[in-house]
Order: sequence, then structure tokens, then C-alpha cells
Amino acid sequence: MATTTVGPQDGIAWVTGASSGIGAGLALELQRHGWTVAVTARSAEALERLRQRAVPGAILPMPGDVTDAGRMAEIVAELEERHGGIALAVLNAGVYLPVDGTDPDLAAFHTSFDVNLKGTVNALVPLVAAMKPRRRGQIAIVASVAGYRGLPTSAAYGATKAGLINLAEAMKFDLDRLGIRLQLVSPGFVDTPATKDNPFPMPHLMSVDAAVAELVKGLEAPTGFEITFPKRFTRQLKALRLLPYRLYFPLVARATGWSRKGEPKDDAKE
Repeated sequence: MATTTVGPQDGIAWVTGASSGIGAGLALELQRHGWTVAVTARSAEALERLRQRAVPGAILPMPGDVTDAGRMAEIVAELEERHGGIALAVLNAGVYLPVDGTDPDLAAFHTSFDVNLKGTVNALVPLVAAMKPRRRGQIAIVASVAGYRGLPTSAAYGATKAGLINLAEAMKFDLDRLGIRLQLVSPGFVDTPATKDNPFPMPHLMSVDAAVAELVKGLEAPTGFEITFPKRFTRQLKALRLLPYRLYFPLVARATGWSRKGEPKDDAKE
């Protein structure tokens, strides 16, 4: 069954991870395009501030933690019952917790998996159930170019984003049959709080406004599975996926400065 792009006439939009960064910017941009946008994040205060920046009635705060599967199901059910159904959903909630491979933090892995991967699934499953009877809807899963191949400090984050890429690819086969359009969003580096402390160069760093503009353009395009930006940088990352490991590791180590880090400290000798 063919899948099509939806519009505000088909229902409301839902954006998770909307307290700041791309999620908040996207919610405001979608309401400028005529959407009523439900926004979800843990902070009710942040969502209320977002609502006050928008046209009255255009932003619907729906606080919740994506790690709470029951709450995600409640939100979907409430939006379906009270607001005419969810036509567009952008599953954007995520955290970036850097991992030092010489002293890995178990909690960073568990939190990353719970929020980025399991949290996305917690929202995705009730969304599919809601859209399935209508045979119509559009869902975008926000991953990252960090999921293309392993990068320094991204052992937890990159693993979840690689999982989301695989999840979206696998789900697309069946959602196409249901008339539900599934898209994958793979941003490069965007100037958000999550990237402020990255200990390596961030080429082609984009502003939130520029990233949101590219994302909305991809959502509104009549065709296309992956929405990725900035194109020049993401093409380079895609090319790196073709390199054999014997070339990939030294090239990335040099580019990120990891080749100059030297031996890690041995705490046992201190």
C-alpha cells in the first residue's frame, strides 16, 4: 500500500523530547505550518514555557517520561480521543551521555538504552496501534549519524542510534503495507546543550533553526525515507561506512584527535 505525507487537515502532530533543542524548535515551526502540536518531555515547566511562545491553542503540553511505557500509551490514547487523532509523530526524545572507554560507566549505558532506544519503542508501539485502523499516518524516528559507525565517546549513544536506524529500516517494510509512512532522521552535529561539551571537533555544526528547517523540509517532501543534514557532512560519514576497519580506525582517530591522547592513566599505579 502506498504511503503519503500527511498535513494538519489529517489530525495533530506529536513531538517527544520537546523541552529544548530540535524538539522545541520543531514544535514551534510545525505550529507555524498550521499544525496543532502535542509536546512531551519530563519537565512540565519547560513545556508550559514552550506553549507560551506559540499561537494560543497551537501547543498542547503532555508531560511524560518516555521510559514510562504506560504513560506513553496514555498520551497516545488521550490525543486520539480528545484531539482528532495523531497524524504526524516525531519521536525525538534522547540523551547523550559520553562514555570514556578506559573507565566505562554502566549507568550511562543503561540510561541511554532506556531513553533513546526503549523510550522510542514505548511511543512507537501505541502509535502504530492508533494509526493502523486508519491506514494513514506519518512517524519519524530521530537517530543520528553517530549510529553509522563507532565514534569516540559514543559507545552508549551510538549504540542506541544504530539500533534506531535498524529499527526504522526493519519496521518500514510492514508499515508501508499499513499505509503508515515511516521516516528516519539522521542529524549531524547540531548546536544544542547535548553537544556543548564534546571533546572533539564538530565539523559543519548547525544551528537549531537550520536543523529544524531541514527536518521540516524532509517531513513535507512527498518521497524519501531518510532525512539527513547537513548533506555535505552526512555524505562523508556515509562514505566512511564503506572503509575497511584497517583504514577507518586510524582515519577517525586522527580526525578526532584520539591518536594524540596517548596511554590512559592506570589508577592502580597512582
